Amino acid sequence: MALKVKLVRSTASRPEDQRKTVLGLGLKKLNQERILQDTPAIRGMIAKVSHLVSWEEVEGEAPVRARRQRKAATKAKEE
Repeated sequence: MALKVKLVRSTASRPEDQRKTVLGLGLKKLNQERILQDTPAIRGMIAKVSHLVSWEEVEGEAPVRARRQRKAATKAKEE
C-alpha cells in the first residue's frame, strides 16, 4: 500500500519545522503530488502538516527512487 500526498496550502508564513516537514515529504510546489511508502514515519509527517496537505491511500507500491551517480571529479589544471 502507498500514500498519495498533495500540497494544497502554501508553506508561506508557516513555522520552519512545518516547512522542513513538507520538504521532507518531497513537496516543493503547490498542487505537487508524490506517492510515498506507507510507513509510521511518513504518517507522522502527514499528521504534523495535515492542514497543508491532502492524502489518500492508493494500491500498489511507491516507486523506488534511484540515486543519481556523482560526476567524476576533475583535477584543476596546474599552472
